[in-house]
Amino acid sequence: MHTPIPADWREANRAMWDERVPIHYGSDFYDLDSFRAGKDALRAFELAEVGDVTGRSLLHLQCHIGLDTLSWARHGAAQVVGLDFSEPAVETARSLAQEIGLPPDRAAFVAADVYDAAEAVPDSSYDIVYTGIGALNWLPDIDRWAETAASLVAPGGFLYLAEFHPLTDCLDDATGERIVHDYFSREAWVDETPGTYADFDAPTVHNRSVEWQHPVGSVVSALAAAGLRIEFLHEHDTSLFARFPVLERQPDGGYRFPAERPRFPLMYSIKATRPERLL
Repeated sequence: MHTPIPADWREANRAMWDERVPIHYGSDFYDLDSFRAGKDALRAFELAEVGDVTGRSLLHLQCHIGLDTLSWARHGAAQVVGLDFSEPAVETARSLAQEIGLPPDRAAFVAADVYDAAEAVPDSSYDIVYTGIGALNWLPDIDRWAETAASLVAPGGFLYLAEFHPLTDCLDDATGERIVHDYFSREAWVDETPGTYADFDAPTVHNRSVEWQHPVGSVVSALAAAGLRIEFLHEHDTSLFARFPVLERQPDGGYRFPAERPRFPLMYSIKATRPERLL
Protein backbone atom coordinates (compact mmCIF):
# COMPACT_ATOMS: atom_id res chain seq x y z
CA MET A 1 0.00 0.00 0.00
CA HIS A 2 1.35 3.40 -0.99
CA THR A 3 1.80 6.14 1.55
CA PRO A 4 -0.03 9.38 0.65
CA ILE A 5 1.78 11.90 -1.53
CA PRO A 6 2.97 14.76 0.72
CA ALA A 7 0.46 17.58 0.29
CA ASP A 8 3.18 20.21 0.00
CA TRP A 9 5.27 18.38 -2.60
CA ARG A 10 4.89 20.98 -5.35
CA GLU A 11 5.24 24.02 -3.09
CA ALA A 12 8.26 22.58 -1.26
CA ASN A 13 10.04 21.70 -4.49
CA ARG A 14 9.28 25.07 -6.06
CA ALA A 15 10.59 26.95 -3.01
CA MET A 16 13.76 24.86 -3.08
CA TRP A 17 14.37 25.46 -6.81
CA ASP A 18 13.51 29.17 -6.62
CA GLU A 19 16.15 29.64 -3.92
CA ARG A 20 18.80 27.76 -5.90
CA VAL A 21 18.45 29.69 -9.15
CA PRO A 22 20.80 32.56 -8.13
CA ILE A 23 23.25 30.04 -6.66
CA HIS A 24 23.33 28.13 -9.95
CA TYR A 25 23.57 31.38 -11.91
CA GLY A 26 26.84 32.25 -10.20
CA SER A 27 28.28 28.74 -9.90
CA ASP A 28 31.31 27.19 -11.57
CA PHE A 29 29.11 24.17 -12.29
CA TYR A 30 27.04 26.10 -14.82
CA ASP A 31 29.94 28.37 -15.87
CA LEU A 32 27.72 30.93 -17.56
CA ASP A 33 30.66 33.00 -18.80
CA SER A 34 31.75 30.06 -20.96
CA PHE A 35 28.16 29.50 -22.07
CA ARG A 36 27.82 33.14 -23.13
CA ALA A 37 31.05 32.73 -25.06
CA GLY A 38 29.58 29.81 -27.02
CA LYS A 39 30.18 26.67 -24.94
CA ASP A 40 27.65 23.92 -25.69
CA ALA A 41 25.60 22.72 -22.72
CA LEU A 42 24.42 19.53 -24.43
CA ARG A 43 26.00 16.08 -24.12
CA ALA A 44 27.61 14.38 -27.13
CA PHE A 45 25.26 11.39 -27.02
CA GLU A 46 22.23 13.70 -27.04
CA LEU A 47 23.45 15.55 -30.12
CA ALA A 48 24.09 12.25 -31.89
CA GLU A 49 20.74 10.70 -30.95
CA VAL A 50 18.54 13.74 -31.57
CA GLY A 51 20.26 14.55 -34.84
CA ASP A 52 19.93 17.68 -36.94
CA VAL A 53 17.42 20.14 -35.48
CA THR A 54 17.84 22.79 -38.17
CA GLY A 55 14.56 24.51 -38.94
CA ARG A 56 12.57 22.49 -36.40
CA SER A 57 10.53 23.58 -33.38
CA LEU A 58 11.59 22.22 -29.99
CA LEU A 59 9.87 22.28 -26.62
CA HIS A 60 11.99 21.69 -23.53
CA LEU A 61 9.98 20.58 -20.49
CA GLN A 62 11.41 21.33 -17.02
CA CYS A 63 14.15 23.50 -18.53
CA HIS A 64 15.51 25.15 -15.34
CA ILE A 65 17.60 28.20 -16.40
CA GLY A 66 17.50 27.25 -20.06
CA LEU A 67 21.08 26.38 -21.01
CA ASP A 68 20.12 23.17 -22.81
CA THR A 69 17.13 24.91 -24.41
CA LEU A 70 19.27 27.74 -25.75
CA SER A 71 21.93 25.30 -26.93
CA TRP A 72 19.36 23.66 -29.21
CA ALA A 73 18.64 27.09 -30.69
CA ARG A 74 22.36 27.54 -31.29
CA HIS A 75 22.33 24.21 -33.12
CA GLY A 76 19.78 25.58 -35.56
CA ALA A 77 16.32 24.94 -34.14
CA ALA A 78 13.96 27.47 -35.71
CA GLN A 79 12.12 28.00 -32.43
CA VAL A 80 12.73 26.73 -28.90
CA VAL A 81 10.32 27.01 -25.99
CA GLY A 82 11.40 26.24 -22.44
CA LEU A 83 8.95 25.52 -19.63
CA ASP A 84 9.70 25.41 -15.92
CA PHE A 85 7.63 25.83 -12.77
CA SER A 86 10.16 28.21 -11.19
CA GLU A 87 9.53 31.87 -12.04
CA PRO A 88 13.12 32.91 -11.15
CA ALA A 89 14.47 30.14 -13.41
CA VAL A 90 12.31 31.31 -16.32
CA GLU A 91 13.30 34.94 -15.76
CA THR A 92 16.96 33.91 -15.77
CA ALA A 93 16.49 31.90 -18.98
CA ARG A 94 14.86 34.89 -20.69
CA SER A 95 17.74 37.11 -19.60
CA LEU A 96 20.33 34.65 -20.94
CA ALA A 97 18.49 34.39 -24.27
CA GLN A 98 18.63 38.16 -24.59
CA GLU A 99 22.32 38.24 -23.64
CA ILE A 100 23.29 35.76 -26.38
CA GLY A 101 21.16 37.50 -29.00
CA LEU A 102 18.16 35.18 -29.31
CA PRO A 103 14.89 37.14 -29.65
CA PRO A 104 11.61 35.85 -28.12
CA ASP A 105 10.42 34.48 -31.49
CA ARG A 106 13.46 32.17 -31.48
CA ALA A 107 13.65 31.39 -27.76
CA ALA A 108 10.64 31.79 -25.48
CA PHE A 109 10.23 30.69 -21.88
CA VAL A 110 7.05 29.91 -19.97
CA ALA A 111 6.51 29.57 -16.21
CA ALA A 112 4.08 26.70 -15.58
CA ASP A 113 3.77 23.29 -14.00
CA VAL A 114 4.81 20.55 -16.42
CA TYR A 115 1.44 18.83 -16.00
CA ASP A 116 -0.17 22.04 -17.34
CA ALA A 117 2.20 22.33 -20.30
CA ALA A 118 -0.40 21.73 -23.01
CA GLU A 119 -2.36 24.80 -21.86
CA ALA A 120 0.68 26.96 -21.08
CA VAL A 121 2.93 26.75 -24.16
CA PRO A 122 2.34 28.98 -27.20
CA ASP A 123 1.77 26.22 -29.79
CA SER A 124 -0.31 23.04 -29.80
CA SER A 125 2.56 20.78 -30.90
CA TYR A 126 6.30 20.72 -31.60
CA ASP A 127 8.58 18.77 -33.89
CA ILE A 128 10.69 17.74 -30.90
CA VAL A 129 9.74 17.52 -27.23
CA TYR A 130 12.96 17.32 -25.24
CA THR A 131 13.29 16.62 -21.53
CA GLY A 132 15.35 14.96 -18.84
CA ILE A 133 18.61 15.23 -16.90
CA GLY A 134 17.14 15.10 -13.41
CA ALA A 135 13.54 15.95 -14.33
CA LEU A 136 11.34 12.88 -13.88
CA ASN A 137 12.28 12.33 -10.23
CA TRP A 138 10.33 15.48 -9.29
CA LEU A 139 7.03 14.09 -10.61
CA PRO A 140 4.69 11.73 -8.73
CA ASP A 141 2.65 10.53 -11.73
CA ILE A 142 4.69 9.27 -14.69
CA ASP A 143 1.61 8.29 -16.69
CA ARG A 144 0.20 11.81 -16.51
CA TRP A 145 3.60 13.19 -17.51
CA ALA A 146 3.78 10.88 -20.54
CA GLU A 147 0.25 11.78 -21.66
CA THR A 148 1.04 15.49 -21.40
CA ALA A 149 4.39 15.25 -23.17
CA ALA A 150 3.06 12.98 -25.92
CA SER A 151 0.15 15.34 -26.59
CA LEU A 152 2.65 18.04 -27.55
CA VAL A 153 4.55 15.96 -30.13
CA ALA A 154 3.55 16.90 -33.66
CA PRO A 155 2.66 14.12 -36.16
CA GLY A 156 5.96 12.88 -37.54
CA GLY A 157 7.83 14.41 -34.61
CA PHE A 158 9.38 12.79 -31.57
CA LEU A 159 9.99 12.97 -27.85
CA TYR A 160 13.56 12.64 -26.66
CA LEU A 161 14.37 11.92 -23.01
CA ALA A 162 17.84 11.75 -21.45
CA GLU A 163 17.78 10.88 -17.77
CA PHE A 164 19.77 9.49 -14.87
CA HIS A 165 19.27 5.74 -14.57
CA PRO A 166 17.08 4.86 -11.55
CA LEU A 167 19.38 1.95 -10.74
CA THR A 168 21.90 4.48 -9.41
CA ASP A 169 19.45 5.45 -6.66
CA CYS A 170 19.35 1.87 -5.39
CA LEU A 171 23.06 1.60 -4.61
CA ASP A 172 25.09 2.69 -1.61
CA ASP A 173 26.53 6.17 -2.01
CA ALA A 174 29.95 5.23 -0.68
CA THR A 175 30.98 2.67 -3.28
CA GLY A 176 28.11 2.07 -5.68
CA GLU A 177 28.65 -1.68 -5.14
CA ARG A 178 25.74 -2.75 -2.93
CA ILE A 179 22.01 -2.57 -3.55
CA VAL A 180 20.55 -0.91 -0.47
CA HIS A 181 17.26 0.57 -1.76
CA ASP A 182 14.23 -0.93 -3.48
CA TYR A 183 14.25 -0.37 -7.26
CA PHE A 184 10.47 -0.74 -7.43
CA SER A 185 9.63 1.59 -4.54
CA ARG A 186 6.73 3.94 -5.27
CA GLU A 187 7.07 5.92 -2.07
CA ALA A 188 7.97 9.59 -1.99
CA TRP A 189 11.52 10.30 -0.93
CA VAL A 190 11.62 13.38 1.31
CA ASP A 191 15.00 15.02 1.83
CA GLU A 192 16.17 17.99 3.91
CA THR A 193 19.78 18.27 2.74
CA PRO A 194 21.02 21.88 2.43
CA GLY A 195 23.12 23.16 -0.45
CA THR A 196 22.84 22.12 -4.07
CA TYR A 197 24.60 19.89 -6.61
CA ALA A 198 26.18 23.03 -8.08
CA ASP A 199 27.56 24.11 -4.69
CA PHE A 200 27.33 21.58 -1.87
CA ASP A 201 28.36 24.19 0.72
CA ALA A 202 25.95 26.94 -0.34
CA PRO A 203 23.90 28.25 2.61
CA THR A 204 20.24 27.52 1.90
CA VAL A 205 16.96 27.88 3.80
CA HIS A 206 14.41 25.99 1.70
CA ASN A 207 15.81 22.46 1.90
CA ARG A 208 12.72 20.24 1.91
CA SER A 209 12.38 18.32 -1.34
CA VAL A 210 10.05 15.52 -2.44
CA GLU A 211 11.13 13.08 -5.16
CA TRP A 212 10.05 9.78 -6.71
CA GLN A 213 11.83 6.91 -8.41
CA HIS A 214 10.48 5.72 -11.77
CA PRO A 215 11.82 2.40 -13.14
CA VAL A 216 12.83 2.52 -16.78
CA GLY A 217 10.08 0.03 -17.64
CA SER A 218 7.45 2.36 -16.21
CA VAL A 219 8.70 5.27 -18.32
CA VAL A 220 8.78 3.24 -21.55
CA SER A 221 5.35 1.74 -20.90
CA ALA A 222 3.85 5.15 -20.11
CA LEU A 223 5.13 6.65 -23.36
CA ALA A 224 3.87 3.68 -25.38
CA ALA A 225 0.45 3.90 -23.71
CA ALA A 226 0.34 7.61 -24.59
CA GLY A 227 0.50 6.73 -28.29
CA LEU A 228 4.18 7.11 -29.06
CA ARG A 229 6.31 4.49 -30.82
CA ILE A 230 9.53 3.66 -28.98
CA GLU A 231 12.41 3.98 -31.47
CA PHE A 232 15.14 3.15 -29.00
CA LEU A 233 16.08 2.82 -25.37
CA HIS A 234 19.81 3.32 -24.87
CA GLU A 235 21.68 2.86 -21.60
CA HIS A 236 24.89 4.80 -20.99
CA ASP A 237 27.93 4.06 -18.82
CA THR A 238 28.55 7.76 -18.15
CA SER A 239 27.17 10.32 -15.71
CA LEU A 240 27.24 14.12 -15.58
CA PHE A 241 28.75 14.12 -12.10
CA ALA A 242 30.62 11.86 -9.71
CA ARG A 243 27.53 9.99 -8.50
CA PHE A 244 29.89 7.58 -6.72
CA PRO A 245 33.39 8.48 -5.48
CA VAL A 246 34.97 5.74 -7.63
CA LEU A 247 33.83 7.37 -10.88
CA GLU A 248 36.58 9.03 -12.88
CA ARG A 249 36.26 12.22 -14.92
CA GLN A 250 36.80 11.63 -18.63
CA PRO A 251 38.20 13.96 -21.33
CA ASP A 252 34.64 14.52 -22.61
CA GLY A 253 33.61 15.84 -19.17
CA GLY A 254 31.58 12.76 -18.23
CA TYR A 255 32.24 10.42 -15.31
CA ARG A 256 32.76 6.67 -15.74
CA PHE A 257 33.85 3.67 -13.73
CA PRO A 258 37.56 2.79 -13.81
CA ALA A 259 38.49 0.11 -16.32
CA GLU A 260 38.84 -2.62 -13.69
CA ARG A 261 35.30 -2.12 -12.31
CA PRO A 262 32.25 -3.93 -13.74
CA ARG A 263 29.93 -1.34 -15.23
CA PHE A 264 26.22 -0.71 -14.95
CA PRO A 265 24.11 2.02 -16.58
CA LEU A 266 24.38 5.49 -15.10
CA MET A 267 22.07 7.23 -17.59
CA TYR A 268 19.56 6.24 -20.24
CA SER A 269 17.89 7.86 -23.24
CA ILE A 270 14.66 7.24 -25.13
CA LYS A 271 13.42 8.40 -28.51
CA ALA A 272 9.69 7.95 -29.13
CA THR A 273 7.89 9.12 -32.28
CA ARG A 274 4.33 10.12 -33.12
CA PRO A 275 3.23 8.56 -36.42
CA GLU A 276 2.31 10.81 -39.34
CA ARG A 277 -1.42 11.35 -39.74
CA LEU A 278 -3.02 8.99 -42.23
CA LEU A 279 -4.75 10.67 -45.19
